[in-house]
Amino acid sequence: MNLETHLRARRDAGHKLLVPYVTGGLSSRWPDYITAFEAAGADAVEIGLPFSDPMLDGATIQEASDRALARGATARGILEELARLRANVPLVAMTYLNLVVQEGPDAFCAALREAGVAGLVVPDAPLEEAAGLEAASVRNGIDLVLLAAPSSSPNRLAEIADRSRGFVYAVSLMGTTGERTDLAESAAKLSLAIKAVTDRPTLLGFGVSTPAHAVEAARWADGVVIASALMCRALDGVPPEGLAPDVAAVRRALDDTARSCH
Repeated sequence: MNLETHLRARRDAGHKLLVPYVTGGLSSRWPDYITAFEAAGADAVEIGLPFSDPMLDGATIQEASDRALARGATARGILEELARLRANVPLVAMTYLNLVVQEGPDAFCAALREAGVAGLVVPDAPLEEAAGLEAASVRNGIDLVLLAAPSSSPNRLAEIADRSRGFVYAVSLMGTTGERTDLAESAAKLSLAIKAVTDRPTLLGFGVSTPAHAVEAARWADGVVIASALMCRALDGVPPEGLAPDVAAVRRALDDTARSCH
């Protein structure tokens, strides 16, 4: 399932996009979170491949990664479990460049494809050095999603929007992931700047924690990525069926917003 084609179709049909996140290997039932999120209305699901030094992740995702690694989770093991899942929405892997380099971009992207993964986010891959990874992703049918930050210049934003595939990941603030009381003021400006230079779906992440945040973000972006708010509850022991209502609440809020705009 092609990530960008799917997200464009959903957006063009009048839907705001919802992409929840789960850390692979977090618990023995971690694949069930994907199934639960899909049933609750997710348009795609992002899966974190845990890494020992997740520099862009805040305390919650770092703890989730540490817990997964302590359980013996590996990127290959997680991909093997994904291959058995047969999800009905696109899956997007998120990890760090070190894991990609260890296997080599082509081998890594081929493993993603074999596991049924449609997209890849590598937040610490410098844009100036991403050409090899981009080429490998294209050869293997993987959409490489690039991140845009509030500090990006107009020219850099245009380049990111042009080179990104699947969607453009708008980082709402300069900092790490994590739950927040309010969305950063930079979120609106960044989302609007991206949408001014591309028709590719733009999703806002980093700090989107509640249905109200998602509704606010959807005023400017095509949708949201929600990670820390969900993983915080998962770390507290909330099972997949317990998190499904959280995702469903965001889905309803986004759908209500979309209807009110038409």
